[in-house]
Amino acid sequence: MREYLLVMLMAAVTTYLLTGLCRLAATRFGIQAPVRDRDVHVRPIPYLGGLAMLAGVAMAFLLASMMPFLSSHEVVSRDSLGILAAAAVICLVGVVDDILDLPTIAKVAGQVLAAGIAVLNGVRMYWISLPNRIIALDQPSSILITVVFIFVCVNAINLVDGLDGLAAGVVAVGASAMFVYTYMLAREQSFVVATTASLVTVTITGVCLGFLPHNFFRARIFMGDAGSMLLGLLLACSSLSFTGQIDSSSLDPEGAGLLPSWLPLVLPFAIMALPLFDLVSSYIRRTWQGKWWFVADKQHLHHQLLRHGHSMVDAVLVMYLWTAVIAYGVIALALVRTMVAVLAVVVGLLVAIAATNRPSRHPIAE
Repeated sequence: MREYLLVMLMAAVTTYLLTGLCRLAATRFGIQAPVRDRDVHVRPIPYLGGLAMLAGVAMAFLLASMMPFLSSHEVVSRDSLGILAAAAVICLVGVVDDILDLPTIAKVAGQVLAAGIAVLNGVRMYWISLPNRIIALDQPSSILITVVFIFVCVNAINLVDGLDGLAAGVVAVGASAMFVYTYMLAREQSFVVATTASLVTVTITGVCLGFLPHNFFRARIFMGDAGSMLLGLLLACSSLSFTGQIDSSSLDPEGAGLLPSWLPLVLPFAIMALPLFDLVSSYIRRTWQGKWWFVADKQHLHHQLLRHGHSMVDAVLVMYLWTAVIAYGVIALALVRTMVAVLAVVVGLLVAIAATNRPSRHPIAE
């Protein structure tokens, strides 16, 4: 655990220190988010936060590569290099998009290219482990499922990045939940504790914590598409390395419960529940209205919370709460399996519902 905490600290400190430099560079060269009809901010905000986040990932992985605890495992070393290469590509695509506002087809091509790099470096879904059997995937199916999953996750996090501190906080909560589960699972089942999933998720958590002081209301810098697509890619890769390397039948050998054996498949969707729900609802809504799925609007979950009367900060905190309740709730039900866990999840859901339906009395500060 100490090694993972050190990796997280390296990611957080690097990101925090370099974000200020990136903000100065973005301001100097005019790389800023303009005020558009669909935006909430009322003045141009510097971009390039994603570059600082990428540097945080790189430094965290570099530190991990020098630790015997992590570097001695070939799979972790190989996967981390592949993930870093894919992260660099998608971050570069995001920076270009933040500067030039790329056409949708060019952005999609960049996302697929980054996913392809991850696949070429061995980060993909090799099998689907169900409670009663394992479905081995042939190479074309494995590649297709991996690329589609990465593409969906990248765009889900990209869409949720609509308020100060929203994407970074939601991802930090979800990634920390994934790390807690992968680490506890390895200890409980006597698996190898040094895993790609644990390394990537603890790095994501550190990067987001380092970025949040600059990005929370009122934000002094945005992560931009460079940062949101980077986080989506990292979450996808950590989920793939976890889901495709765990035999779920070993988690519940006696068949005592369904959730433990299904958790490797369920958890990736639980930690990204809000972004994925927002993505799917946006696709349905825009298709129903006769628009392309990539045409932006102001109907996302965070927009709905603002219209309901929440301040910007309250809306962000509500979405943090929902992410925590869903992600940690699923883990609690799978690992603890007691009435105390059930009651805790029920209480968490009731608190989240109450917070959602109780609008703030304070208007959004402009």
